[in-house]
Amino acid sequence: MTTGDIRLGADIGGTFTDIALDLRGVIYSTKVLTNYAQPEQAILDGIDIVLEQAGLPIGRIDMIIHGTTLATNALIERRGARTALVTTEGFRDVIEMRTENRFEQYDLNLKLPEPLIPREDRFTVGGRMNAQGAELQPLDEARLQQIAAEIAAGGFGSVAVGFIHAYANPAHERRAREILAQRLDLPISLSSDVSPQMREFERFNTVCANAYVRPQMEDYLHRLQRRLREQGAQCPVFMIHSGGGLISVETAAEFPVRLVESGPAGGAIFAADIARQFGLERVVSYDMGGTTAKICLIDQYQPQTARSFEVARSYRFSKGSGMPISIPVIEMIEIGAGGGSLAWVDAMGRIQAGPQSAGSEPGPACYGQGGTRPAITDADLLLGKLDPENFAGGKIRLSVPAAEQAVATEVGARLGLGTQAAAFGICDVVDENMANAARVHAVENGKNISDTRMIAFGGAAPLHAARLCEKLGIDLCLIPRGAGVGSAIGFLRAPFGYEAVASQVMRLTGFDAAGLNTLLAGLKATAEGFVREGARGEIMHEITAFMRYAGQGWEIPVPLPDRPFTPADAAAIAEAFRERYAQFFGRAVEGLEIECVTFSVKVQDIRPEGARHVLELDGIDQPVSDSRDVFDPASGVMCPSAIHARDGLAPGARIAGPAVIVEEETATVVTSPFDAVIQSDGSILLLRKGA
Repeated sequence: MTTGDIRLGADIGGTFTDIALDLRGVIYSTKVLTNYAQPEQAILDGIDIVLEQAGLPIGRIDMIIHGTTLATNALIERRGARTALVTTEGFRDVIEMRTENRFEQYDLNLKLPEPLIPREDRFTVGGRMNAQGAELQPLDEARLQQIAAEIAAGGFGSVAVGFIHAYANPAHERRAREILAQRLDLPISLSSDVSPQMREFERFNTVCANAYVRPQMEDYLHRLQRRLREQGAQCPVFMIHSGGGLISVETAAEFPVRLVESGPAGGAIFAADIARQFGLERVVSYDMGGTTAKICLIDQYQPQTARSFEVARSYRFSKGSGMPISIPVIEMIEIGAGGGSLAWVDAMGRIQAGPQSAGSEPGPACYGQGGTRPAITDADLLLGKLDPENFAGGKIRLSVPAAEQAVATEVGARLGLGTQAAAFGICDVVDENMANAARVHAVENGKNISDTRMIAFGGAAPLHAARLCEKLGIDLCLIPRGAGVGSAIGFLRAPFGYEAVASQVMRLTGFDAAGLNTLLAGLKATAEGFVREGARGEIMHEITAFMRYAGQGWEIPVPLPDRPFTPADAAAIAEAFRERYAQFFGRAVEGLEIECVTFSVKVQDIRPEGARHVLELDGIDQPVSDSRDVFDPASGVMCPSAIHARDGLAPGARIAGPAVIVEEETATVVTSPFDAVIQSDGSILLLRKGA
């Protein structure tokens, strides 16, 4: 393991690729347009820029940490490999039948998402395990030989194997892999490896997703490593997974579904680190980039986590309308609202924004690269939030006439609005969509959003953060240093970590302490095996049991101590469950049987804590040396607003809104209800006047 003194984070987004180089505490960063045909090229271009800034050769980098949305985009856009699913007889249609839940109860035209694998590409085989892992019917190996021949002749690129109750006993899946591998030179993914949890629809869909994107991700990751070596980089490359920890490229290539939320996870880690530095215990992180906006709740400096999430929801905010991925993940809500999200008018004459995005090719109309439809960036430009001559540090010149033409044609003319009114309508719809998403996410987690503080980052978030705080009733928002490349900086803060999970139903009546100790020991060994690939020094374990009252459909997480258990621990575990249940639902229910359903072991190395800062709320008013007209939502007209360069503001400086604080990778809009105070670490604090 290297010393890790010089670390580089690379985050491929839908519009921009962000690069951050940490040279012993000094951050050098840049944003370059994402290259869809060769995503690694944008990383190499960005590395050249930051190395020139730092005056270093590429061989001096000790570690590269990478996160990407490529797996997510492949699932959303259905651009993965042709995949075969091998499953148990009678379960061929599980991924199509789903759970039969109507996520929109009164929609008579409800349309379910299409399964990743069509019916003709699903193969069934005899053999059966029961829920306790005992074999009820032996595996039909002759049928597996026939299936292997059919797959070999069918032009498939990947294979997923998902058998009923394989989470309890994976023997049949592992034998199936041996038989298939004798005939096939294809990647084979097992549900018992990818997601050893109960609930067959979620588990089958997760292994299908893993197999679907695996050839593409393996090719990309190996290509990236090869080109880095050709450029002279000899350092190891690690990937950040959806749970917020670091894993090796080899592990990521085998389990690419774990990378689906890797970029947003880096942003949540970045926000949690800032929250700890300023002692903010209850925070909502707001990450708005070029394609999407992400909202995450952070309590006690830890992002909220979950065991599953959904990709590509067909109904906004509706659980059950997307593609379930059953893996440990930092929990957040994500909507198609980024700087490149396209605005349009629906059949009812309402302005809509996203989820379609202009991306980096052709980009918003104002980029001058052939885009003709208006994006949020076009609206921001027309409202004066952006300087057309100094966007991205002057690397991209923005065309005001092109933005005006796009907004006027696609929105203004259809609604009888002037160009400026149409631009404000686009931005306000986007801000309201994000506010609604934050409210929904907070309510679902039993929180009051107005009681939190906001940490905003991403290339577009500082442009909208103050307005979003107005709508949510939040009085305080931090825009950290490096906010424009926040996720990439978050990669540099991430620990080496892995979470192993396994389902085993265990009632507390007749508590099997020895069986639990054996299960947890296996999970620890699995997780530590991944973490030891890169971690140094001491590591920590977090043990969680997902528990419920017998007969309930879903579980709640209950932390457990990291030690061997004895039969006498049953009472303490039951009491811990009742306390957690009361926190979630107001009170516990007496007299009902309690059971554990799934166990989780999270292992990560212990990182030193960063510097601590105290919020500066007052500050010294700064003189105005430059100004331009920026649209003021409070008055509904363009108003003169002070323009300040972020690098020219010292700690303790106070800027009265309305104002715009500009930097190379983003700009912070201080609306008239807010002032801004520069903190000791260079962060911008947006503080509501009179709060």
